[in-house]
Amino acid sequence: MLSLNSPLSRRAFLRVGALGGFGLSLPQLLQAREKSPAAKDVNVILLWMGGGASNIDTFDMKPDAPAEVRGEFKPIATNLNGLRVCEHLPLMSKQMDKVCTLLSVSHPESGDHVAAVHYMLTGYAQRPDPTGQPANSLVYPCFGSVVAKEKGWQHAMPPYVVLTGKAAPYTGAGYIGSAYNPLTIKGDPSDAAFAVQDVTIPASVGPDRTRRRQSMLDAVDTWQKQDDKRTGLLGERGRFYQQAYDLVTSRAAKKAFDLSEESDKVRDRYGRHRFGQSALLARRLIEAGVRFVSVETHWWDTHQDNFKDLTGSRLPNLDQFWSALLEDLSARGLLETTLVIWMGEFGRTPTVNGQAGRDHWAWANAICMSGAGVKMGSVVGKTDRKCERPTGTTHSTHDFAATIYSILGIDSKKEYATPDGRPILLNYHGTPIEGVLR
Repeated sequence: MLSLNSPLSRRAFLRVGALGGFGLSLPQLLQAREKSPAAKDVNVILLWMGGGASNIDTFDMKPDAPAEVRGEFKPIATNLNGLRVCEHLPLMSKQMDKVCTLLSVSHPESGDHVAAVHYMLTGYAQRPDPTGQPANSLVYPCFGSVVAKEKGWQHAMPPYVVLTGKAAPYTGAGYIGSAYNPLTIKGDPSDAAFAVQDVTIPASVGPDRTRRRQSMLDAVDTWQKQDDKRTGLLGERGRFYQQAYDLVTSRAAKKAFDLSEESDKVRDRYGRHRFGQSALLARRLIEAGVRFVSVETHWWDTHQDNFKDLTGSRLPNLDQFWSALLEDLSARGLLETTLVIWMGEFGRTPTVNGQAGRDHWAWANAICMSGAGVKMGSVVGKTDRKCERPTGTTHSTHDFAATIYSILGIDSKKEYATPDGRPILLNYHGTPIEGVLR
């Protein structure tokens, strides 16, 4: 039970009163405004294909393979000579000059979604136990959390935001601490009633009460300033609450989340569905100062009816919002400073199973990258005739992570510390993939 007799408890109590009325859990995840001087001014939009999209039915088609491998889809030409993609991606076929297709990344975790996600979002292996909880092994920070730690806040906007339909595991900060977890938006941006709780002051509180609460909090901070200097325990926490206040009172934040400011033409181009409007919102957030936005899309785990499900909504929706995003970023001059990544935790099996589906397959995967630092209009790596394994040079998830950090200007060999003080390399032995980098 809290006692209000100590300065720490009084302050904590007042802060809960000041910000808890907003429905916020922000103070745990808001900190680290300082920007690493080595970090480049490059932002990231991650298009996350949770469940694992089929590489062989999208960007690594094998039309000359046996029928049980090549499946039902046919390839079509693109705006790059000799490059073909799935017939159900006609809009993306005209954007492939803005894409680097990476086919050489492989990892061994085909059996488990959770473990495979950890591989792809952190670069590190991490085996869960049968319940899905970590089994005495370290949870590493995902790319977005590393960006949050290294680059911090700007323009009163949080550094890392996740727009989620089906929340993926390992999208958080792991051992570097919850201060670098994302601001997670669970609402559907295509819903007319869409609002973001963490940037909206409830009507029951109102702006006047908000200002009074902040004034009271400022008074307590001033009163306890000397105690902070002596103990050194609370100085950083004060910044978390200030950032929370900045966010909920920021006109720029409200504007960034307000899709009604976009024209009907733009909103229609992205698609009037959750994923299209999430991609549009991602662009707006990057413009407003967010540094890393993850857009989680359909569940792509097509163990059965693979071809029916892909043509029903998954590929048409993807084709619409992804092509719109690349066009929009390019037209606005943002593609040069924004890295766009399309990927999931693994690809799908070369052979179609008895339920007309494809199962997990991590030995061969397609990853697409666009924008800042990327050699667009290229293909890196090649898989064998049945899309079972990369041929020639194979790259690990460590290499993939090192590539991302290189583009972002983050030193992948720097050491972080676990809560018990153990030093851990951000990236163990990865080497940036030269073919990706321009």
